[in-house]
Amino acid sequence: MSKKTKNTEDVKDQVEEVLDAPVEETEEKQVDKETQLEEELGKEKDKFLRLFAEFENYKKRTSKERIDLFKTASQDVIQAMLPVLDDFDRASKEIEKSADEALVKGVELIHNKLKETLKNKGLIEVEVKAGDSFNADDHEAITQIPAPSDDLKGKIVDVIEKGYKLGDKVIRFPKVVTGQ
Repeated sequence: MSKKTKNTEDVKDQVEEVLDAPVEETEEKQVDKETQLEEELGKEKDKFLRLFAEFENYKKRTSKERIDLFKTASQDVIQAMLPVLDDFDRASKEIEKSADEALVKGVELIHNKLKETLKNKGLIEVEVKAGDSFNADDHEAITQIPAPSDDLKGKIVDVIEKGYKLGDKVIRFPKVVTGQ
């Protein structure tokens, strides 16, 4: 082998080594970059999913709040009407004692119309009567009196003021007298 051929082969070997080395490093760098990009993509997907879930929760919460607001939007007006309804109930009882049947019937019609209008707006009367068990979560005790009989001890003796709900929400608890 001549010197020239030997030098040429050495140069070829060196060139091949140089060419092989950077290619491997480039592949490693590409693999590292791919891994890094996949990790970043995974992080971004996770952030997106969390943001999307948070937005969905926000939409559900605001729509529920909006529905609740519509249900109780008239609460202030209805609460202001409750004393008028109570007065009307008392007046109706007194007018029933009257001998004028036309007056009694007219007042009764107006009374029923008022009750039905409030009922259509979501007002529900809380049913309480003497003899029911007293529950502090559902009733407001005004006073306690000695029970007229043993079976009324710890129970409701008299209902002073009716209670009302607007939808599922209690807007006024019934005021009662309990037996002791």
